[in-house]
Amino acid sequence: MSNEFNVLIVEDDFHVGRLHAGFVDAVPGFRALPPAPTAAQGLKAIHSEQPDLVLLDVYLPDASGLDVLGSIDVDAMMLSAASDPETIRKALRRGALAYLIKPFSAELLESRLRGYARYRRLLAETGALTQDRLETAWQALHPSSAAAGTKAGSATEAAVLAALAGRGDQSTADVAVAVGISRTTAQRYLSALADDGAVAISLRYGTTGRPEHRYSVAAQ
Repeated sequence: MSNEFNVLIVEDDFHVGRLHAGFVDAVPGFRALPPAPTAAQGLKAIHSEQPDLVLLDVYLPDASGLDVLGSIDVDAMMLSAASDPETIRKALRRGALAYLIKPFSAELLESRLRGYARYRRLLAETGALTQDRLETAWQALHPSSAAAGTKAGSATEAAVLAALAGRGDQSTADVAVAVGISRTTAQRYLSALADDGAVAISLRYGTTGRPEHRYSVAAQ
């Protein structure tokens, strides 16, 4: 899997498209492609550029973004001023990974993009997934409100880093036991810290089965 995700924005308003491209480029590991102002140009760019993720508006001059969503085989999130329940339900039925109602903050989009990066990494392994790993990937796509539990989250994050400090590489289970949290919670924090560059990930190969992810404090 590439270390950088290419993102196509399909947005008819030139200024909004550039604004959202700036939001994307500000998130480490993401690169905005030139925005497409119409559904037709968006489809052409999807076929030629093969982006990892499409950020798609509902209101486009030549077609509904919902129709575009239903016709593409690529990860997509909806960014739209359309806030009626039927539109949102239809977008989710057609496979939108997230729906952001305009106007939204750069911080909200950043949260969704970081969650997407974790989701992609969690589902990058070959072979069957465990339910636990699937739940972790799903939660990465749908994080709780950033305003809720920030203090508690920061304390847990610090405890995870402390558990890794000076102990060499450790497994998710090792960290969960050291901090006193579930493996799912430990995995979520380790993934977030890896996205931020604070934690390094390596693989340990055993004699049988899949390789095990090991975590350590990243070299500064």
